[in-house]
Amino acid sequence: MKFEGKSVVVTGASSGMGYEIALEFAKEGATVVAVARRAERLEELAKSAEGLAGKILPYVGDISSQEVNEGMIALALKECGKLDVLVNNAGVLDEFKAIGELTNELWEKIMAVNLTGPMYAMRKAVQIMESQENGGNIVNIASIGGICGCRAGVAYTASKHALVGLTKNTAYMYVDKKIRCNVICPGGVETEVMNGQQVSQMGLGRVLAGLDRAIPQGKTKDIASVVLFLAGEESSFMNGSVVVVDGGVSCN
Repeated sequence: MKFEGKSVVVTGASSGMGYEIALEFAKEGATVVAVARRAERLEELAKSAEGLAGKILPYVGDISSQEVNEGMIALALKECGKLDVLVNNAGVLDEFKAIGELTNELWEKIMAVNLTGPMYAMRKAVQIMESQENGGNIVNIASIGGICGCRAGVAYTASKHALVGLTKNTAYMYVDKKIRCNVICPGGVETEVMNGQQVSQMGLGRVLAGLDRAIPQGKTKDIASVVLFLAGEESSFMNGSVVVVDGGVSCN
């Protein structure tokens, strides 16, 4: 019950890591605004949380929209009167395109979801959190593509590097407001996206051709547990941290 009475917003909550993160917060007593585009999956998530200490409130929308980002935070405020935790988890892959193959449309799509959306959410969140006595907590989900140059295509890599920078700047700028901001960089995690045909069609083999060992894949719960740790009191001295959770892949 570490998050009893807490107000939490989780984006990209209809599947994979976001689904697990939202559910784990609800198990610990939080009221969770779960955000994604697929209404039926969010309703499924809310039903999964029935009987838990906390609850899940579905919020349907495209995270690249400023209106959606501000609306999800408004719902958290309406339900709880505060915003304790924001988890920016939503993200999309980029077909593993190198710079010479990149189109303007693909670049804009990736940046809108992976960077501009989190910026909208963080901007609104800190405006709320800086007026709260206990501040607040932001956890961003980037990728080892945010610390390495060759784990994805160019647009995804650039967006996740930028999200790491956005995290560090926010952590430093609001340290006197009791607002913490940390970022997790997962490696391969067993999710709907990573297990689908989409990845095999994207030229992943070319990107990973330099690796001479098997690529380990983590579980969604591996990431969720780190999110809850960073959002909780046990990590109170962590701010602006880049936490790599990848089974050792980025050591190569």
